[in-house]
Amino acid sequence: MDTQGKEGSFAPMMIVMVASLLIAFLWDKVKIIKNSVEFILNPTAGTLLSWDITWGMIIIVAFISLFMTIIQKYATDQKTLKEMKSEQKRLNEEGKKLKDNPEKMMEIQKESMKFAIPMMKLSTRALMFTGIPFILFLRWFNDFFTLIGDFRFFGFLSWFWFYLLGSIIFSSIFRKILKVV
Repeated sequence: MDTQGKEGSFAPMMIVMVASLLIAFLWDKVKIIKNSVEFILNPTAGTLLSWDITWGMIIIVAFISLFMTIIQKYATDQKTLKEMKSEQKRLNEEGKKLKDNPEKMMEIQKESMKFAIPMMKLSTRALMFTGIPFILFLRWFNDFFTLIGDFRFFGFLSWFWFYLLGSIIFSSIFRKILKVV
């Protein structure tokens, strides 16, 4: 399989991560960041949460998960990722058959691991488009839920855990529907 030139790079991901950390750090110090995000999210997401906090949060989590899944689908080379994943799966199955031959099994595992870094580079490409909006949403959620007090979803989940579990569920569903590797 030819993956030459398709490996991607970690550099853009690092730039986005540094920018995201700066935004998170400067959230309360540079008022224009916080005020701009509140200007957009208070009348939209804030209204949904004020209408009904649980259903509003479910709708917001579903929307964010759908947005991130669509970006993942179109910002990555799905064909190459699918090929790499199937080749890695084939090698793993071949390695399982060689349990009696540890040398050969290690050789197969070594070849399988050659796909790990390029796959990770390709998979994280979407982070360039979603990293900063994601951090802005998390900071806004933190401020919103701090303002309303210690609210627990279903009596025991904080907003963060509710968001995390909900995004895992919705992302799994959307990835399957949209056939995202």
